[in-house]
Amino acid sequence: MLKNSFLSAFLFVLLSVQSLIASELTPVDQSLDGLEFTLKDMDGNTHKLSDYKGKTLIINFWASWCPPCREEMPSMERAWQKIKNDNIVMLAINVGEDEDTIFTFLGDYPVSFTILMDSTGEVTEHWPIKGLPTTYVVSPEGKLVYRAIGGREWDNNEILDQIRKLKNR
Repeated sequence: MLKNSFLSAFLFVLLSVQSLIASELTPVDQSLDGLEFTLKDMDGNTHKLSDYKGKTLIINFWASWCPPCREEMPSMERAWQKIKNDNIVMLAINVGEDEDTIFTFLGDYPVSFTILMDSTGEVTEHWPIKGLPTTYVVSPEGKLVYRAIGGREWDNNEILDQIRKLKNR
């Protein structure tokens, strides 16, 4: 009985900490120097990081084989539906997979925000990625201001309010 109580308490603490972590963004202060990219989307259109100058950006690095990436993708779509009219851009950069793999994944996890392909992983090598998923928030002034390593519930209003405040600074 004591063992079950300890296990229950441990699981409660673990889930509480995981929930807390999953609703927070870590502040960072880094320039975009050396992080410029040019990538294609699923329709073959070219996107450059510099195309989004002056906008708040959410840039997510992910892969279809990554369980936390699969778990957070629906919440990213829900977040996108909440912020798409707020002059905020959401980009999800797939790391190292081909177009067919990404297309199949999107059949199971449909999204309406922009998916970019870094099939060689070259762009990802220049970003300070610690694991997948990793997401960065870029301020309209062109600085990395928040980072999230691991999955998040992106449609969480606390997270979205932090991001929305960037355009009002």
